[in-house]
Amino acid sequence: MPAQQRPMLALALRLCAMLVLSSMLLLVKLSGERGIWLPEMLFWRQLIPGVIILVWLAANGGLRRLRTQRPWIHARRAFVGGTAMFLTLGVVQILPLAEASVLGFTAPIFAVILSALFLGERVGVWRWSAVVLGLLGIVIIAGPDRANLSVLGLCVGIGGAFMVALISIQLRDLGRTEEPITIVFWFSAFCAPVLAPFALWTGAPHDATGWAIILGIGVAGLFAQMLMTAALRYGDVASVIVMDYSQLVWATLWGWLIFASLPSPTTWLGAPAVVAAGLIIAWREHRLSLQRLSTPVHC
Repeated sequence: MPAQQRPMLALALRLCAMLVLSSMLLLVKLSGERGIWLPEMLFWRQLIPGVIILVWLAANGGLRRLRTQRPWIHARRAFVGGTAMFLTLGVVQILPLAEASVLGFTAPIFAVILSALFLGERVGVWRWSAVVLGLLGIVIIAGPDRANLSVLGLCVGIGGAFMVALISIQLRDLGRTEEPITIVFWFSAFCAPVLAPFALWTGAPHDATGWAIILGIGVAGLFAQMLMTAALRYGDVASVIVMDYSQLVWATLWGWLIFASLPSPTTWLGAPAVVAAGLIIAWREHRLSLQRLSTPVHC
């Protein structure tokens, strides 16, 4: 049964997801600096959430919640999601956190187009304007000189953004019939076995800190997926994905606290536009929700 649309809840869930996701990306960055190879990290990133979900549901007698009538749709989502995960986590190990986040913000453009084409969602002038305003802020933040970004990093980052947008469309479709916990579990169940041989090939012994980072990546990844999937269950893709801009705030904060890297002046110039984009979307969704509630239903 399709979930009732709750736009403000969807926006709040997506904002929380970005905080958790940015924390996970920080751990991914630290894992790369400690010499943990990406394939091994990706394996644990998938295995840990799957095991946590399985154990938790088994302990509460809820394994039936993992039943699905759409296994091949889950398999397709795992293929696209696994590719996106490789790109979006890989670019974090190639580029600084802020630059990697900036490239990820091209995803809303792809998401708006894909949601209109494949889901038939009506994207009005307010959401189009908010997306354009947000991207304008990102252009200002990026500045005119991107010579410090490698071509590989640029390609990986933009490719990851497109795949993230495509995943949003698939999650929106799956969310009509599947619980968030079901979607997250089958993503792990399909991806972990594929990644296992690569993890065995590239794996190496780790100290306590290394294992703590790996565990943190898995747990944070689980909660981020749950929150993002739930957001897409209660709101339109083109609306909730604009909240992804808030990830830049956290990336900037982590860069300052952990890596002693302060934002450039262009970041302070572009940030108000990014924040304004999110506020416009939140305001518009609130108004539309009020209009739907006040519209009488004719039998």
